Amino acid sequence: MFSLNRAQIVGHLTRDPEMRYTPNGQAVCSFGVATNRRWRDKDGNLQEQTEFHNVVAWRKLAEIVAQILKKGARVYVEGRLQTRSWEGQDGNKRNRTEIVMENFIALTPKGAVGEAVVDEVEEITAPKSSTDESTEDKPKKTTAKDKSDKTPPKKDEELIEDDENIDLDNIPF
Repeated sequence: MFSLNRAQIVGHLTRDPEMRYTPNGQAVCSFGVATNRRWRDKDGNLQEQTEFHNVVAWRKLAEIVAQILKKGARVYVEGRLQTRSWEGQDGNKRNRTEIVMENFIALTPKGAVGEAVVDEVEEITAPKSSTDESTEDKPKKTTAKDKSDKTPPKKDEELIEDDENIDLDNIPF
Protein backbone atom coordinates (compact mmCIF):
# COMPACT_ATOMS: atom_id res chain seq x y z
CA MET A 1 0.00 0.00 0.00
CA PHE A 2 1.23 3.50 -0.86
CA SER A 3 1.89 6.06 1.87
CA LEU A 4 3.04 9.67 1.79
CA ASN A 5 4.94 11.74 4.35
CA ARG A 6 5.36 15.26 2.95
CA ALA A 7 5.47 18.68 4.57
CA GLN A 8 5.51 22.04 2.78
CA ILE A 9 5.47 25.33 4.68
CA VAL A 10 6.09 29.01 3.95
CA GLY A 11 6.92 31.22 6.90
CA HIS A 12 9.53 33.24 8.76
CA LEU A 13 12.51 31.93 10.70
CA THR A 14 11.96 32.37 14.44
CA ARG A 15 15.67 32.14 15.25
CA ASP A 16 19.03 31.95 13.50
CA PRO A 17 19.87 28.44 12.28
CA GLU A 18 21.92 26.49 14.82
CA MET A 19 24.74 24.50 13.22
CA ARG A 20 26.16 21.42 14.96
CA TYR A 21 28.11 18.32 14.01
CA THR A 22 27.44 14.73 15.03
CA PRO A 23 30.29 12.72 16.64
CA ASN A 24 31.05 11.18 13.23
CA GLY A 25 31.31 14.64 11.60
CA GLN A 26 27.92 14.99 9.86
CA ALA A 27 26.58 18.55 9.74
CA VAL A 28 23.12 19.15 11.20
CA CYS A 29 21.32 22.49 11.33
CA SER A 30 18.10 23.22 13.21
CA PHE A 31 15.84 26.26 13.20
CA GLY A 32 12.22 27.24 13.71
CA VAL A 33 9.68 28.54 11.20
CA ALA A 34 6.45 30.34 12.14
CA THR A 35 3.42 30.19 9.85
CA ASN A 36 0.19 32.18 10.09
CA ARG A 37 -3.36 31.21 9.25
CA ARG A 38 -6.02 33.89 8.93
CA TRP A 39 -9.74 33.58 8.49
CA ARG A 40 -12.97 35.38 9.21
CA ASP A 41 -15.31 33.85 11.76
CA LYS A 42 -19.09 33.65 11.32
CA ASP A 43 -19.42 37.21 12.69
CA GLY A 44 -16.93 38.57 10.15
CA ASN A 45 -14.14 39.14 12.68
CA LEU A 46 -10.60 38.49 11.51
CA GLN A 47 -9.03 35.56 13.35
CA GLU A 48 -5.38 34.56 13.30
CA GLN A 49 -3.44 31.52 14.45
CA THR A 50 0.34 31.10 14.43
CA GLU A 51 2.00 27.69 14.30
CA PHE A 52 5.65 27.06 15.13
CA HIS A 53 7.51 24.32 13.27
CA ASN A 54 10.88 22.74 14.09
CA VAL A 55 13.04 22.13 11.01
CA VAL A 56 16.23 20.07 10.69
CA ALA A 57 18.63 19.96 7.72
CA TRP A 58 21.48 17.48 7.31
CA ARG A 59 24.88 17.34 5.58
CA LYS A 60 25.63 19.84 2.79
CA LEU A 61 22.10 21.27 2.91
CA ALA A 62 22.65 22.08 6.60
CA GLU A 63 25.82 24.02 5.78
CA ILE A 64 24.03 25.99 3.03
CA VAL A 65 21.11 26.83 5.34
CA ALA A 66 23.46 28.09 8.06
CA GLN A 67 25.14 30.42 5.57
CA ILE A 68 22.04 31.79 3.83
CA LEU A 69 19.15 31.98 6.32
CA LYS A 70 18.83 34.33 9.30
CA LYS A 71 16.14 35.08 11.88
CA GLY A 72 13.18 36.83 10.24
CA ALA A 73 13.91 35.55 6.73
CA ARG A 74 10.93 34.29 4.75
CA VAL A 75 11.42 30.74 3.50
CA TYR A 76 9.68 27.86 1.73
CA VAL A 77 10.59 24.50 3.30
CA GLU A 78 9.85 21.07 1.89
CA GLY A 79 10.55 17.78 3.60
CA ARG A 80 9.12 14.95 5.66
CA LEU A 81 7.74 14.78 9.20
CA GLN A 82 9.68 12.82 11.79
CA THR A 83 9.09 12.34 15.52
CA ARG A 84 11.99 11.71 17.90
CA SER A 85 11.73 10.43 21.48
CA TRP A 86 14.29 10.69 24.27
CA GLU A 87 14.52 10.79 28.03
CA GLY A 88 15.17 14.25 29.48
CA GLN A 89 17.61 15.08 32.25
CA ASP A 90 14.67 15.12 34.68
CA GLY A 91 13.83 11.51 33.73
CA ASN A 92 10.67 12.37 31.79
CA LYS A 93 10.10 11.05 28.28
CA ARG A 94 10.17 13.80 25.65
CA ASN A 95 8.90 13.83 22.05
CA ARG A 96 9.54 16.27 19.24
CA THR A 97 8.01 16.30 15.77
CA GLU A 98 10.10 18.11 13.20
CA ILE A 99 10.36 18.61 9.47
CA VAL A 100 13.46 16.93 8.02
CA MET A 101 14.23 19.36 5.21
CA GLU A 102 14.94 18.11 1.70
CA ASN A 103 14.56 21.39 -0.25
CA PHE A 104 14.09 25.05 0.52
CA ILE A 105 13.63 28.36 -1.26
CA ALA A 106 14.90 31.55 0.36
CA LEU A 107 12.09 34.06 -0.26
CA THR A 108 13.85 37.06 1.28
CA PRO A 109 16.62 38.66 -0.80
CA LYS A 110 20.10 38.35 0.68
CA GLY A 111 20.70 41.19 3.16
CA ALA A 112 17.04 42.26 3.21
CA VAL A 113 15.69 40.41 6.25
CA GLY A 114 12.60 42.17 7.53
CA GLU A 115 11.89 44.17 4.36
CA ALA A 116 8.44 43.80 2.83
CA VAL A 117 9.52 43.88 -0.82
CA VAL A 118 10.73 40.64 -2.35
CA ASP A 119 12.89 41.24 -5.43
CA GLU A 120 14.10 37.71 -6.13
CA VAL A 121 13.36 34.12 -5.22
CA GLU A 122 16.31 31.77 -4.79
CA GLU A 123 15.71 28.01 -4.79
CA ILE A 124 18.12 25.75 -2.95
CA THR A 125 17.91 21.97 -3.08
CA ALA A 126 20.09 19.16 -1.92
CA PRO A 127 23.17 18.89 -4.16
CA LYS A 128 22.87 16.55 -7.15
CA SER A 129 25.64 14.53 -8.70
CA SER A 130 27.57 16.24 -11.49
CA THR A 131 25.91 14.00 -14.10
CA ASP A 132 22.45 15.32 -13.16
CA GLU A 133 23.26 18.97 -13.81
CA SER A 134 21.78 20.54 -16.91
CA THR A 135 20.52 23.95 -17.85
CA GLU A 136 16.93 22.68 -17.61
CA ASP A 137 17.34 21.74 -13.93
CA LYS A 138 18.66 25.12 -12.82
CA PRO A 139 16.10 27.25 -10.94
CA LYS A 140 14.76 30.36 -12.58
CA LYS A 141 14.71 33.61 -10.67
CA THR A 142 11.39 35.42 -10.43
CA THR A 143 11.30 39.14 -9.90
CA ALA A 144 8.62 41.26 -8.30
CA LYS A 145 8.13 42.87 -11.74
CA ASP A 146 6.95 39.48 -13.11
CA LYS A 147 4.39 39.23 -10.32
CA SER A 148 2.99 42.77 -10.74
CA ASP A 149 1.04 41.88 -13.89
CA LYS A 150 -1.75 40.26 -11.86
CA THR A 151 -4.93 42.24 -11.31
CA PRO A 152 -5.94 42.85 -7.70
CA PRO A 153 -8.82 40.75 -6.30
CA LYS A 154 -12.30 42.21 -6.12
CA LYS A 155 -13.41 43.40 -2.70
CA ASP A 156 -15.78 40.46 -2.08
CA GLU A 157 -13.06 38.03 -3.26
CA GLU A 158 -10.36 39.60 -1.10
CA LEU A 159 -7.73 37.09 -0.09
CA ILE A 160 -6.26 37.08 3.38
CA GLU A 161 -2.52 36.64 3.12
CA ASP A 162 -0.09 35.72 5.89
CA ASP A 163 2.87 37.61 4.42
CA GLU A 164 4.57 39.89 6.90
CA ASN A 165 2.37 39.50 9.97
CA ILE A 166 4.63 37.71 12.42
CA ASP A 167 5.99 40.10 15.03
CA LEU A 168 9.50 38.70 15.53
CA ASP A 169 9.83 40.40 18.92
CA ASN A 170 6.90 38.33 20.26
CA ILE A 171 8.36 34.95 19.32
CA PRO A 172 9.23 33.18 22.58
CA PHE A 173 12.59 31.76 21.47
